[in-house]
Amino acid sequence: MIRDVMYTLGGGINEEQGWGRAEETFTVKEELAAYGVGPEWFGLGDRDFATHIVRTQMLAAGYKLSAVTEALCDRWKPGVRLLPMTDDQVETHVVIEDDKGRRAIHFQEWWVRMRASVPALSIAAVGAEDSKPAPGVLAAIEAADVVLFPPSNPVVSIGTILAVPGIRDAIAAKTVVGVSPIIGGAPVRGMADACLSAIGVETSARAVAELYGLGLLDGWLVDSADADVRVEGIEVRSRPLLMSDDQATADIARAALDLAVELKRVEDGA
Repeated sequence: MIRDVMYTLGGGINEEQGWGRAEETFTVKEELAAYGVGPEWFGLGDRDFATHIVRTQMLAAGYKLSAVTEALCDRWKPGVRLLPMTDDQVETHVVIEDDKGRRAIHFQEWWVRMRASVPALSIAAVGAEDSKPAPGVLAAIEAADVVLFPPSNPVVSIGTILAVPGIRDAIAAKTVVGVSPIIGGAPVRGMADACLSAIGVETSARAVAELYGLGLLDGWLVDSADADVRVEGIEVRSRPLLMSDDQATADIARAALDLAVELKRVEDGA
């Protein structure tokens, strides 16, 4: 989520869990539960509530999400310009089948409350096909020298962004390098395997690269455990991908950027 990128770059992220605010308390959540209001399974903290209250108030007043994001970042000073993929409403829904029958639920309920324990039959970004990129998104892609895909969930994170009409085509015109979110056949963090299964893709570094596809992905960085991975038409390089500390994370980012620059030079004939 863009707010967690904002918190991370602004120095306010909960480093241990990788989302939400540091030094968080949960008084509001506990009080809402005492009133029997709101989902008790969603652990939004007090500091995080403040961000969401400001966001909701601004949206209700008619501000677009891109303008709200800019206002929130004015406080956090992340050092880069953060842009939402769209100002239009797009929600990720998951179709499951349990003792209540086959039904669609919000992704957060499946991901947070159920912990993806009920297999997803399908996942859809509802509203994506009718959305358009937020102001500045296509211009930012056009101005970029290269594009890097982080090791985020390829289905519900990066995949949802690519579902907004115009974004995939704009990125495809650039030199694109991705970092695999799968190491040795398993996600490093989270439950990306459950999302991949829902769309019929195996949990492997090779399969995720093929999901993005030739024509979008030029280079693919995989872990040393997947050094034997080959994907036709895509340059694959291997190195340790565990983000064990800040230096290891910076080294991975540098390796991805170096590969992208190398491939761009080849494409440019330099």
